[in-house]
Formats: sequence, C-alpha cells, structure tokens
Amino acid sequence: MTFLDMLRDATTRNDSLLCVGLDPEPTRFPEGLRGDAHRIYDFCAAIVDATCDLVCAFKPQIAYFAAHRAEDQLERLMQHMRCNAPHVPVILDAKRGDIGSTAEQYAREAFERYGADAVTLSPFMGFDSIAPYLEYHGKGAFLLCRTSNPGGDDLQAQRLASVEGQPLLYEHVASLAQGPWNKNGQLGLVVGATYPAEIERVRALAPTLPLLIPGVGAQGGDAAATVRAGLREDGPIIVNSSRAVLYASGEPDFAAAARSAAQATRAALNAARG
Repeated sequence: MTFLDMLRDATTRNDSLLCVGLDPEPTRFPEGLRGDAHRIYDFCAAIVDATCDLVCAFKPQIAYFAAHRAEDQLERLMQHMRCNAPHVPVILDAKRGDIGSTAEQYAREAFERYGADAVTLSPFMGFDSIAPYLEYHGKGAFLLCRTSNPGGDDLQAQRLASVEGQPLLYEHVASLAQGPWNKNGQLGLVVGATYPAEIERVRALAPTLPLLIPGVGAQGGDAAATVRAGLREDGPIIVNSSRAVLYASGEPDFAAAARSAAQATRAALNAARG
C-alpha cells in the first residue's frame, strides 16, 4: 500500500483525523520513568499501544530521539508500530532539506533505516532537494509551507515579485507542490493550525494534497476551525497533537490519560466534520 492508501484506510478504520506526535522529553515522563532517556522506547510504545485505534497516523520527531542518543530506540519503536499498529502510517518528522548525494542519504535514512511511510522536508533549496525522496515510490513527502510558529512570517509571508501574481512564498510552495513538483502524487504540505485562514488559502491552491496540520492542543490551534478550513472530500487532513496527548498525566496512569486526551481530540475533530 502507498502512504496515501494507508492514510485513507486508517482514517476510515479508526474514524479519525488525529495524528499523535511522538516527541519524548524524559524530564516530562511520569513517575518511574522520569529523567531516564533509556526509557524513551518504553514511554512511546505505551502511548502507541494506548492510541493506535484512535489515530490516522503517528509522527515521531527525530530530534527528540537523536538528542538523547536514542536512535536505536527509534528503530525499535518503528518496528513496534509495524508489528502492533500495521494499519497506521508513520510520518518521520525530520524536516530535512539538502541536495544531491546528501539528500539521497537522508531519504535512505528515513525510508530504509527507519522504514517511515512519509517524511517532512524543507523546500527552501528547491526541487532537487525533494527529488531523491520521490524515488521511493509510494512514500509520502510533506513540504513545510505555512508553519505554526510566529517566525514563519519572516519568509513564508513575503511576496515574490519575480513570480506572476506576486504570491506569498507559502502560496508559491503550495502551487508548486500541487503542480509541477508532484510528479508521482507523493507530496503533501505542512500548514499550522494556528493560522486557519492560511489553511483555507493553501487548500484553495492545493485542493487534493494531504495537509499535515500541527498546532492543535498545546500550541492553541482550534480543532473545529482547522477542520472547516482544510478538510475536503478529495483533500485529506492529518491533525497533529503531541504534548497534549503525551503529557496528559505525570502519574503511572499516563497511557490511559493519553488515550482519554486522544479520544477527546478525535471527537472534537469529528464533530467539526459536520
């Protein structure tokens, strides 16, 4: 199955638009695990097991593993998800952005070492920084487009005087991803939930691309506004929540609390579908 096939299947099977982001911070782990970076796998695997029937995707953030020398634990976690939640696609949040042989190695890391179904990328260096990922047919690649952080305005909201119509940079990225760059139907876009008007604009420019939408939960994005702005019959959305689910409890019941938080978020998203 391709990434898009898996996404559609998980969305339908689990009746969910929710993606749980796996951003393990040992200092925030519950009692018994707190502060122990060697327990990253244990924490994340418990979250996966508690929520795998509630989500349309999981999104491990590679920096949270690499910073603790826990890449081996990420490999174990990816295998755990393959064995225990094989119907749920995994998006490796890596935000890579380089060209040539370096991009080829990053693509190999994402899709061969870790076995991800999709990866997040920065499009700043142009199409030749994206092309090596598209050699992995059936895999997905989400380009940073209109991100949820305030500093995104520094570049993403600037006009391109050299492009017809003088679009904002994020608008141009959306048009490229929907059009000439999407040679095999593998591309999607990252658009932050903190900017629902921009989600709607991106959806108008890229009516069929999957949108990965972080920022619901701890960052303050509104679930209902996000769904209204981005979801279309032929345009899927993947709404990510990380901290609000992962750290719903600092007690031994953390997995049950994470499940309750995921259920509440999934229900809010589904209610907004109308």
